[in-house]
Amino acid sequence: MNFETKILILRSITENDAQDIFDIRSNEIVDQFIRRKKPENIQDALDFIHLINKNEENKIGLYFGISQKSSDKIIGTVCLWKFSEDFKKAELGYELLPQFHHLGIMSEAVEFIIDHGFNVLKLNRIEAFTERENQNSVKLLTKFNFKRNENRVDKNKSENLIFELIL
Repeated sequence: MNFETKILILRSITENDAQDIFDIRSNEIVDQFIRRKKPENIQDALDFIHLINKNEENKIGLYFGISQKSSDKIIGTVCLWKFSEDFKKAELGYELLPQFHHLGIMSEAVEFIIDHGFNVLKLNRIEAFTERENQNSVKLLTKFNFKRNENRVDKNKSENLIFELIL
């Protein structure tokens, strides 16, 4: 699946993108606020690509690589995952290499995925979990009218704030 926005291509991730995925998921700045196992080699990146593609096939995840129209290189990702059983709710995820921060790239990608989630997938709620210290992420979510749910706590990571966007 490929989609085009004003300045971006959002596309399915293939094995050919293993180096780009490795670079993103092993970047210290990208991983600063994310609790996950870092890939140690290209095979780990390939295993992740196989997992997300399997999740897409099983309709439990929708994951896009972000590239600029001028290059095929993946510089970030945006996804909807952790769908509810009735497929009315999903969690938003995103990451972007630091040299592309503050250029409007993630805003454009998130705007697309929100629209796709509500208008194509017919979700009625999108959630996002972000660490309270990740002010860039908090700013991005509030830009798109996500509201912090102060009544919920992330049982897996107490530093996280939970934001919701309800249709």
